[in-house]
Parts: sequence; structure tokens; C-alpha cells
Amino acid sequence: MQLEIVTPDKKVFQGEVSEASFPGASGAFQVLNSHAPIVSALAKGAVSFTTPEGKQSMIVDGGVVEVKNNVIVVLAEKVIG
Repeated sequence: MQLEIVTPDKKVFQGEVSEASFPGASGAFQVLNSHAPIVSALAKGAVSFTTPEGKQSMIVDGGVVEVKNNVIVVLAEKVIG
């Protein structure tokens, strides 16, 4: 799957991932390969994902995530770390 994490001022991450977990506004959820299309609001919390190099994570301060055709786009208000 392709994951792209973008803030209003820059692209924070773009690359291939095997899974990703998000702090959804209604609770945390995980996205795996061939996930059904979804759009969800994000709460403040950790976005974690597994790349070929290993597990990574960053804290987002809200935003929106869209999953469609194995492409995940995160529009984050701010990435804290």
C-alpha cells in the first residue's frame, strides 16, 4: 500500500507500507492491504505504520485520513513528532 502523510506546510512521509494504524475520532483502527474505502476524522494521537525498514510512528494533532484502492492519504493538521 502507498501511504502519504501531508501537513499544510509540507509532505511528512510518502512510501510503501504493509499496515497502518490511526487514532480515529471514534476510536483507533488499523488498515491492511485491500481495505474497504473509508474516510475518517483523526483525533490527536499516534499514527504508526510498517515500512520495509521497520515500524515507524508519529503523533498527529488531528486531521483526516482517506483509504482507497490501497492508497492511504493522511491530511494532518500538525505532526508533533
